[in-house]
Amino acid sequence: MPERGASTPDLNQAAVPEQETAAPAVRRTGLLVTFVLGGLTATPPLAMDMYLPSLPEVTRSLHAPAATVQLTLTACLAGMALGQLVVGPMSDRWGRRRPLLAGLAIYVLATVLCALAPTVETLVAFRLTQGLAGAAGIVIARAVVRDLYDGVAMARFFSTLMLIGGVAPIVAPLIGGQILRVTDWRGVFVVLTVIGALLAGLVWARLPETLPVEARHVGGVGEALRAMRTLLADLPFTGFMLTGGFAFAALFAYISASPFVVQEIYGASPQTFSLLFGVNSVGLVAVGQINGKLLVGRVSLEKVLGVGLLIVTAAAAALLLMSLGAFGEVGLAPVATALFVLMSAMGLTLPNAQSLALLRTKHAAGSASALLGTSSFLIGAVASPLVGIAGEGTAVPMAVVQLSAALVALTCFMGMCRPWNRRASVEGAES
Repeated sequence: MPERGASTPDLNQAAVPEQETAAPAVRRTGLLVTFVLGGLTATPPLAMDMYLPSLPEVTRSLHAPAATVQLTLTACLAGMALGQLVVGPMSDRWGRRRPLLAGLAIYVLATVLCALAPTVETLVAFRLTQGLAGAAGIVIARAVVRDLYDGVAMARFFSTLMLIGGVAPIVAPLIGGQILRVTDWRGVFVVLTVIGALLAGLVWARLPETLPVEARHVGGVGEALRAMRTLLADLPFTGFMLTGGFAFAALFAYISASPFVVQEIYGASPQTFSLLFGVNSVGLVAVGQINGKLLVGRVSLEKVLGVGLLIVTAAAAALLLMSLGAFGEVGLAPVATALFVLMSAMGLTLPNAQSLALLRTKHAAGSASALLGTSSFLIGAVASPLVGIAGEGTAVPMAVVQLSAALVALTCFMGMCRPWNRRASVEGAES
């Protein structure tokens, strides 16, 4: 149940479409609304992971090189990053519902256009629009959680969202692989359109406003920029933001390179790739639940985050050594094992980095969420083209990007967040 003293809305009642104020306080978050928030959190894996098995087919269908096709991932990711900077402050000013519904509507339209794209250039443009609109779900879901929860309860709820949202990367590539059995890559976007429309309908019907009118910011762009500047001036907040961002870059290097590494280098089928991707996602979800159910409240978030970063770094180092042939010629199994360890450790890093950053702000949750999301997606967007810089025949660039990102994340955590000073790292930056 929420730990904050402020009133929270009744999330067990259907939302009123024109509702402008928060509903009365309740003791718990409704199960359906928890599912909706998980669905919004799952927007990135739904938009990207279901599409992953079809990347090699897209290169052939649109007669484009692999590096150009990977820009369709980069464009979507960059759109999600930039869109959060706009939608986050909007949700602090006008509430959570209206920006969210508008974003979902545009997301559905952009996904339809992706299915109709005649060239790789138009596909990149439509994916950028899809990402810009899809950002609404990501940033507002985090802001809603901050509206309702604080402290340990917030960290636990983020782990719950990881369980719900983690179903998407497990199921999405499997669905994508099966869709390719009966149709081409365009059919993937048709399925994404249907999912987006269903999610928009659930938000309209079941997600009430969580930000009361009296808690909203009315200063426009200037106030939003001042709020962001205040957040960035807080060294631990910025440290946790960068820690999570570079950890996400290691994750996204895997997402963007693994279809080519697994299928082109090791000769696996799209279905085998989807299965391996699903297994790795199960590891991430399982460790995330261990984090939320067993570790949070018993072990400090800083310690858990530190351990997670060390495991990610070790797994990335092992991948690089295998890619360079330090252990001789290795097959798919050792590489898949190292990727599984790396992905699973994300269940310790990502939710705790977000929680520790959001703990430092009691106000402007939309702006804080926007900074967290934008930094992660922009850093990930830079990592995406780097993994294909040496072509499709080597996994070295992927491993180099992952190890570099993990080392930078660890450096930011130790140098800026001061994990040895737990009190300093959890004190709120705002009064």
